[in-house]
Formats: sequence, C-alpha cells, structure tokens
Amino acid sequence: MLAIGKVIWISVRPLLRLVICTSFGFIVTKAGIFPLEAARGAGQVMLNILLPSLLFSKIIPAFTPQNAGALGPLILVCVFYEASGILMAWLVKQFFWVPHRFRYGILVAGGWGNYGDIPTSVLMSITGSAPFNGASDQNLSVAYLAAFLLIFCVTLFPMGGHRLIAMDYAGPEIDDAELRMPMFQKLKESISSWRQYVSRILAREHQEHVDVDSEITQDSEPPADPEGEENVASLAFSEPTLDDKRISQGDAIQNLPMALSRQNTRTTQFSFQCAQTSKRMSNVESVSAKSMALDDERAGPCRNDLLSLNKMQSDDEKRDDKQLSLAIVNPCPDRAKTPSTIAVRSPRSHRILKRLYAILKSFMIPPTLSILTAFPIALIQPLKALFTPIPNSPIPNAPDGQPPLAFILDAASFIGAASVPVSLICLGSALARLHIPRQNWGTLPVGAIAWLAIGKMLVMPVVGVAFTQALVSAGIIDAEDKVLRIVCIFMSCVPTATTQVFLTQVYSDTGRADHVSAFLVPQYAIMLLSMTALIAYSLSLLF
Repeated sequence: MLAIGKVIWISVRPLLRLVICTSFGFIVTKAGIFPLEAARGAGQVMLNILLPSLLFSKIIPAFTPQNAGALGPLILVCVFYEASGILMAWLVKQFFWVPHRFRYGILVAGGWGNYGDIPTSVLMSITGSAPFNGASDQNLSVAYLAAFLLIFCVTLFPMGGHRLIAMDYAGPEIDDAELRMPMFQKLKESISSWRQYVSRILAREHQEHVDVDSEITQDSEPPADPEGEENVASLAFSEPTLDDKRISQGDAIQNLPMALSRQNTRTTQFSFQCAQTSKRMSNVESVSAKSMALDDERAGPCRNDLLSLNKMQSDDEKRDDKQLSLAIVNPCPDRAKTPSTIAVRSPRSHRILKRLYAILKSFMIPPTLSILTAFPIALIQPLKALFTPIPNSPIPNAPDGQPPLAFILDAASFIGAASVPVSLICLGSALARLHIPRQNWGTLPVGAIAWLAIGKMLVMPVVGVAFTQALVSAGIIDAEDKVLRIVCIFMSCVPTATTQVFLTQVYSDTGRADHVSAFLVPQYAIMLLSMTALIAYSLSLLF
C-alpha cells in the first residue's frame, strides 16, 4: 500500500509535464511566432513520422505471444468506451438544445476521445518509474495504447464516424434562436419525436404484414394456361379509349410486378429498380430500365430475363397520353437480341468495390500501417529476432552483437522520442486558436456543454473503473497485469479528440469550428482535476 503523499505526487507529476509542454505551444501561438502553416507542418511531421516511429519502437519489444491475449480486452474496452460516449452524448442531446450545425457532431465529441498525445504522455510518465518496472512497463503501456489508436482510426474513418460531422452541414441553415429552448420543453419535444418515430415503424411493419398476406393470397390463385411456361411474356400497357379510365406511366410501373405474376403460370418474383423517377420518365422519348432482376428459377430454363421499357409515340397520339409498352425479352444464346434491348450492369458491384477501396485506402495512413506491421513482427519469433534480442534466437547477430536489424528499431526509438513533446506543442497551439464567442455566452448551449463535459470527465471515469473491475472479476483481464488495468482505467478519462476540430474545419463552409471549441475547452479544464483523482485512485487500487 503506497503512502498518500507518494500517490498524490505520482499522480500530479505526469500532468505537470503535460501542462508545461502544452503551455509552450499555447504561448508561442499567442505570441505570433508559431503561425498556422508551421503548426500544420509540425502536425504532419508528428502524424506521418514521429508517431509511427514511436509505435513501431514500442510494440515490437513489448508484445510477446504470452501477453498477446490482452488485445481482446483492449479492443472490448475501447469499443465499450466509444459506444458509452455516443450514448451519453445522445442523452445530452435529448435534454438540452444543441446548435443545428452540431446536432451530429456532439455524438462524435462524446464517442471519440483523445487517444494520442495526452494518454501517451501521461502513461509513459506513470509506468516509466516506481511502482512500475521502468522501461519494460513503459514500452508495454504504449503497446497497449496502440490498440486504442487502431480502433480509433478504424471507427472514425473506414467505418464512417467522420460522416457524422459531414451530416451537420447537410441541408439548409437553421438559426440557433429557433432551436434554443428550456430543458423541459426540449425533453417534451424529444419524447414527442420518438413517439412519432415508433409510430412510423409500427405502421411500416403493419403494412409489410399486409403486403405479405396479399402475396400469399395471390400465390394461391389457380394457374393459367400451361403453355405460358415455355413462351416469353409480352405485356403492353396501351392507352385506353377516351371512355375508359386512363392509366399513367407511374401507375403502370407500380402495377408491373402484379401484372407479370398473373401472366406467368408459376409464381415469379420481380425486383424492379429504376434509377430515374417517374417525373424524369415523362420527359424523355424512350426509357430503358437500368435494373430489372427476375428470380425465375421456377419459371423456365433461363435464370435471367431482362425487362426493357420502350415508350413509343405515334403521330396521331401526340395530343393524348403517351403509350408505355413493356416487354420481357429472353436473352438466351439461341435468341437474337433486338436493338432495343440494352443490358445495363448493376451499379451495386461498383459501389461495393468503391467502398472496399475507400476502406483499404483509409488503412494506408502511417500510424495504422506502423501498428499493423509491428504486431506480426512482435508475435512471430523469427521476425522479432531480427530486431531485438530474444532467448534462443535462431538468427545470428551482427558484428556489434546486436540483431541484424536492430539499427532500424534504434532509429525508430530515436525519432519516436520527439513524438510526445511535438504533439503536446501542437495541442497547445490548437487550443490557442480555439475561438469562443465570449461576448455571446448567452447564445451558447451552456447546458449541453456543461453536461457533456461532466459526463466525459466525471461520469465516464467512474464507469471505466467499474467496467474494468468487472472484467477483472470475470477473468477477462488478468489481475496481475497492472499495466493493462491502468491503461484500461485511464482511457476512460480523456477529453474529446482535437481531430474533430480539423475535420469540422474541413466540412464547414466557412472553415470555422466555433461550436466544437465551446465544447472542448471545459473538458480540458476539468481534465487536470479528474485525471489526478483517477490516477491516484488507480494506483491505490493496483498497489
């Protein structure tokens, strides 16, 4: 059991280093000697060179096949923290009004925390000295932190978390004065909105059941002429006489599946997809259906039949409604294709390939590549023996007695040592540029700002301690792995990532991020007290 004074000093010391380094970035920015271009350049150097080098140099010596099982709990804890943060931000949104251009950004602010510079600096300081085991535990803490960074990058970019920020700037502008309301009125409005949403879902499910019942009734009708199974169905929705009820093109298309099912002797299901609306169809002379799938395994020897739309207009029908004729054309090899039949490839495969390309491209960032490269090297012993000494190594050493590729790891360690101070200077510079409309405090969503800060910096640490201890009790986290436990606990007390400021500036038409700034500053102010208390409690819990 550590003494109270020692626990307090160990808890405060990492934050003192963090504050000093961050203050330098804040001061030089306010003094005008660290302009925006220089800050962006330093940030690019940190993200593309320094941070990947730090992760590479820490993961390889720290991870072994024995502690590789910690990756599962780390991923579980990270996903839980992100989901809990999003849920908490959503609850804040239900009780307090939020600016229109931050209605989805508040979910990002709640879910994605600063998993980079702040925890790296604090955890390296805590685990690098007593009561931990010095350099070995320090490397292990950064290696465990890499799992949080990986999940952060995957959920924010490949899985589309950043699109929530883009959604804030979709649609027309709405004045915040129209949204500003007391808490009880906002809660009443939220309840009313959810009632309407649930009613729409129930009505939609009821309609689906009605449609299914009607299809079953239709399938039970007696079959038509058996010869229809061997022939190609040809349907024409011709214009009726003046005495009859006219059928519009939209009605014809809407009734197409029912008419086709009645024409064929066996039940045939149709999925009619058209990329153009009926309004556009009425403005062109000929329309070819872009997508028509026929699931006719029971309807004939050919699996794919193409339904083409041909709209023909004769000279003596210009004064009346236009005629829409639809024909099912069988594209079997023994049948000649008519010039009017145009097979258009479904764009679904293109969308899937494009999505996969975007996901793979989002992984091609240096920090993620460094993590994905370092983990296999650390876990495959022959590869690890090339970089760092291991017992019973099958790889002969270089003339200096070190592994052949130890110089790469040494260079990565040397470069990565600059990652933490440079990142903290960039953090201070970013905080110095945050613009808060001080003269308009009354126009800010004070309730949402305050409760999001309280939730992330005061409530989430309590939830993090309880969740981590539950995993320890369940045997998912090894009780003897104190580095893993303090990493999982500490990561529950990080403020919103400053990455959201940069993403908001990208998606914003004006390049400003005033709403994000107003939500970030209180969190970073509370962070100093909440982190100190959490570290002190964690040390007393572990030792």
